[in-house]
This record gives sequence, C-alpha cells and structure tokens, in this order.
Amino acid sequence: MRDAGDEPRLPDPSVEREVHGLRAVIDRDLCVGFGDCIEEAPEAFDLDEDGVAVFTGPEHASRRRFVEACASCPVDAITVLEDGIEIVP
Repeated sequence: MRDAGDEPRLPDPSVEREVHGLRAVIDRDLCVGFGDCIEEAPEAFDLDEDGVAVFTGPEHASRRRFVEACASCPVDAITVLEDGIEIVP
C-alpha cells in the first residue's frame, strides 16, 4: 500500500517500453545475456554491466526488426504485447 504522498512508480525504460505501438518487457531474471536480440537489432538493445539485455534505442529499429529481435531470445526473456495480446514469445 502506498502512502498518500507516494507517486506511482513508472516502469524502468531500460526493461519496459512502449515502442511502435507495442508494449515490450525484458525479464531480467530470465535473461542470461546470449545477445541474440543485439545481433538482430543492435540499435535497439545492449547488455548492461550485469550482462543482461536492456533497451537502448528500440524506436530506431523498424517494427519488424524489433519484433524479430525480441522473438530471437532463446530463453523467451522478452515479452511483446500488441493491444494487450502477447505476440512474443
């Protein structure tokens, strides 16, 4: 429960983004840093200091490349929703 003065927490943009009309979330507990997403769309992803994927500039990749990069994760650590419906994994 929040205190009356607490502001709602905004999602961390490095792991949760609205891009190309899609909602994308990286599960930091599932990601093991294979980097397949980076190979598919290096402008959209990078690995942080813990070796976990983060969003860097997903809006710079085309929608198609972004979705393909998210789908390339071998451990399904990236979820993509369109209109509330899961399209990746």
